[in-house]
Amino acid sequence: MSTLNQIIVLLFCLVFLNLSYAQNGKDQARNPIVIIDPGHGGTDAGATTRNGIKEKDIVLGIASKIVVLNNKLVENPLMLFLTRYTDTLISLGDRTELTKRLKADIFISIHCNQAINRTASGTEVFIHPKSEVQASASAYLGFTIQKGLADILGIKNRGIKYGNFQVLRDNNDSSATVLLELGFLSQTDEAIYLSKEESQRAVALVILQSIIKFLGL
Repeated sequence: MSTLNQIIVLLFCLVFLNLSYAQNGKDQARNPIVIIDPGHGGTDAGATTRNGIKEKDIVLGIASKIVVLNNKLVENPLMLFLTRYTDTLISLGDRTELTKRLKADIFISIHCNQAINRTASGTEVFIHPKSEVQASASAYLGFTIQKGLADILGIKNRGIKYGNFQVLRDNNDSSATVLLELGFLSQTDEAIYLSKEESQRAVALVILQSIIKFLGL
């Protein structure tokens, strides 16, 4: 998708939100706004499995399934947006700008890991604290997602860590913001698991349920 098309999508989102607010009235609370950022895209493939399956495709698959599940399973859906809906490279600045423009409550950047040590496995969550309140919210969101992935799907929990990533560093100061590394594509079992459609759907459901739990809905 071209930069022009991305701008059009963003403007459509803004118009949609303004219409929603007008319909609901100023005094009625809006549904929480959640931005899911599928990492990489386009010429940036990210990590790759031994079989050539790319990180950019795995994370887009999971993000897209979160949208579908939110629309089908949640009685009062989140206002959920992706930073990219197709295999295109979006600048890091544009990813964070979407969160700022929409004044999102949550930003989750989804990635897969890779390491020289092929036995390394499990999920990692990175946060970049900007204030005590924002750090607490981000850490709790990350903890909730990791706990769900560990308890429900049995994925190893590697903990919450500090990360100086631009999508965290430059994001909205008031949003709970995390970068989620779902597993290691350099580890055979995790690579196979994350490459499967049913596994991606299960991960997507856990992430969605964790968001809802975090928001107390």
